Formats: sequence, C-alpha cells, structure tokens
Amino acid sequence: MKINIIYKKEKEWYVGHIQEYPDYESQGKTLEELKNNLIEIANDIKEGLVPDAEPFSILEVAI
Repeated sequence: MKINIIYKKEKEWYVGHIQEYPDYESQGKTLEELKNNLIEIANDIKEGLVPDAEPFSILEVAI
C-alpha cells in the first residue's frame, strides 16, 4: 500500500494528513512519528475501523 502524506511544521510539531483523507489529521515531534501515526490511521481505515471515512478524489489540472 502506498499513501501520500501532506504535512507542515508548526513550531515544534509536524502536522499532516493522508492526501485522500484530509479529515484525519495527526501530528508528531518528528517526521517519522507523524508517518507512523498516519500509517496507523490508514490501517484503521483499511480495516473498516473508521466507518465514516470517505476518500477525497484528486483531480490534476494542467494550467
């Protein structure tokens, strides 16, 4: 499984979400911690433990 993580640094924390699931944010003191937190969320979604999780669609537009 491959996921895309969108993140930014806010003071001492990295805050981010899985690109297709922006409603489910997490944070970590390091990028590794953030990545592990988001992998856990992705696994929970995949296993059906987050029943209301609906992925956003991505539309690429050339301008």
